[in-house]
Amino acid sequence: MKNTWWLILCLVVVLACGAAGCARGGNVSVTPQQQTGIWVTGQGEVMAVPDIVELRLGVEVQADTVAEAQTQASDAMDKVQQALEDNGVAEKDIQTQRYSIYPVTKWISDKDEEETIGYRVTNIVVAKIRDVDKAGAIIDAVAEAGGDSTRIQDISFDVDDKTTYYEQARAKAVEDANNKATQLAELADVGLGKATCISEGDGYLPVRADYLNEAAMSGGTTPISPGELKITVQVQVIYEIV
Repeated sequence: MKNTWWLILCLVVVLACGAAGCARGGNVSVTPQQQTGIWVTGQGEVMAVPDIVELRLGVEVQADTVAEAQTQASDAMDKVQQALEDNGVAEKDIQTQRYSIYPVTKWISDKDEEETIGYRVTNIVVAKIRDVDKAGAIIDAVAEAGGDSTRIQDISFDVDDKTTYYEQARAKAVEDANNKATQLAELADVGLGKATCISEGDGYLPVRADYLNEAAMSGGTTPISPGELKITVQVQVIYEIV
């Protein structure tokens, strides 16, 4: 029970210190007891090959009336979704992200006022492509199906299950923290004891790229390069001085 309460107290101290910016050298008031030990931050990084592509795409149509714009947009989107499904994208992997209807206006100088000249309907979905190698062909199929109404906004790459990569990065982060603590102990001519507290944070960001609609409709298979993802884990560890 005593060890459990001590661990809880340490975790509270670590969180409070991180929020105040002590890990970045910020000023924070701590008691002598809180300053006891060697505090280090370790970082581990691993590279992962993406196995998922998320494509943000849809249609945009302008017509004289809302009803006409909606009808045209609906027809175009039906063709786009059919193209996605025909190329292996499951219905559950297609999610609507945006649907909007806006008036299109034009400034009339003679009247010194704006005039509504039509209505624009935009329908955007995110399609999850689970076969990275088919991403280029799917973009081409969508562009052909939607025609001039097609809008391909951006593409991002991800890893479906990052568990193994996080485990590898976490191990490297702890090793890095231990190496730093060992060096600090040697430089300070003190003994390095066991770790008493540890906290973790991650800094993973997916790779993202923007594509213009014209690029997808330029002819031929659209080239897609998924590259690699960097998965980063940071740990803050407190060691005893013995």
